[in-house]
Amino acid sequence: MTDKTTDAGPRRLWFNAGLPTLGVALALGIWWLIIIAFGIDSFWLPAPPDVLEAFQRLPGHLIEQAGVTLMTTTVGFAIGAVGGAAVAVLFAASRTIERMTMPLIAAVNAVPKAALAPLLIVWIGLNTQAKIVMVVLLCFFPVLVSTMAGLTSVPNDLREVAHSLSASWWQTFLKIRMAWALPQIFVGLKVASSLAIIGAVIAELTNPERGLGSVVVSSSQSADTPLAFAALTLLALMGAGLFYLVTALERLLVPWARAISS
Repeated sequence: MTDKTTDAGPRRLWFNAGLPTLGVALALGIWWLIIIAFGIDSFWLPAPPDVLEAFQRLPGHLIEQAGVTLMTTTVGFAIGAVGGAAVAVLFAASRTIERMTMPLIAAVNAVPKAALAPLLIVWIGLNTQAKIVMVVLLCFFPVLVSTMAGLTSVPNDLREVAHSLSASWWQTFLKIRMAWALPQIFVGLKVASSLAIIGAVIAELTNPERGLGSVVVSSSQSADTPLAFAALTLLALMGAGLFYLVTALERLLVPWARAISS
């Protein structure tokens, strides 16, 4: 008889690492085949070897600019996530405050962030702070909405159990409402992790002094498309890394969520 415990390890490794690697390899292969089949010039769409050659040309410069973008992204993401969750807790605690301010927040979120980028430069200046604010603006609302959804969706049965045990308001809030809301909060964090990269790049395209966004601008001006794709590849890797970091944190802090979900 086959030992199910022994089979579980390789199967889990294949599912978590093998399948994503296979997906990336297939995507790269299709990309390369399309370029070969249609004879596309590297000026319009570089092949994977052209992108690799561009990275090998300026590895130190690309890594340095990636570090700048990563710093802006992580700081803005952290501030936006903490701020969004804190405001959601305040709204959940006071319906009056929510009714007063939620329409204003929704209206501000509806404003295209690319249109705010030049204004941030006027208000804050040509510095890193303006770029961080752009990231915060994009990350704040998804975390706010997801946290609010989680905090307001607690079943009445759990509330009644807490009431029957004479739990205080804070005990009910922390041990029941926040625990129930954690899966929804991580949904917002996953969405915000991708938006954080977008916010950083929007800011860098508007103020192309440092960061991978500035590499894309300079390489476009010099018609160096492979270098632009090398920068875009690093941005994609950073976005995927941040997303899976949040996913790993979710599995660590909310292991029971996967067991109760379909």
